[in-house]
Amino acid sequence: MIMTERQEEQKQARRKAMKLLERMDRTEKGLTERLEQAGFSGEAVKDALEYVKDFGYINDDRYAVNFITYRIHEKSRQKIFQELYSRGIGRDIAEAAWNTVCEIETPDEHQLLKRTVEKRCAAGSELDEKEMRRLYGFLSRRGFRAGEISSVLEEMEITFCKNYGNK
Repeated sequence: MIMTERQEEQKQARRKAMKLLERMDRTEKGLTERLEQAGFSGEAVKDALEYVKDFGYINDDRYAVNFITYRIHEKSRQKIFQELYSRGIGRDIAEAAWNTVCEIETPDEHQLLKRTVEKRCAAGSELDEKEMRRLYGFLSRRGFRAGEISSVLEEMEITFCKNYGNK
């Protein structure tokens, strides 16, 4: 009797895993979390993961390549890697996926940074200390380095004006 309950739970976990993978590709970590949230035991989760892996339905390498491919022209390399790490993709897999994608298309982070700045302020703008701090923080959180940010702001002639008193 206990064996059949365990088998039934494993069967349900497998079905749930397949259903989750129908809608979108997931990492091993992401699928594990969703199955655990659904209340399946560790043993059932492990069985379901092995089941979908055997069919090739879950593959972190493929996930990383697809993830990078769709974001390479929208986000910085650093931000993409950060998001991959949060999804349970290791550094080695992320690096290999990045190199694979870069063989096909080369990202232009300078242009990406410039487009991101243009969305926030016009070329030739003068920003006070608060606005400049906000802009740097915004860009830093998107994975751009301070040196790159300074270079693009200088190129776009966006300057810092010291505004004493009035604010």
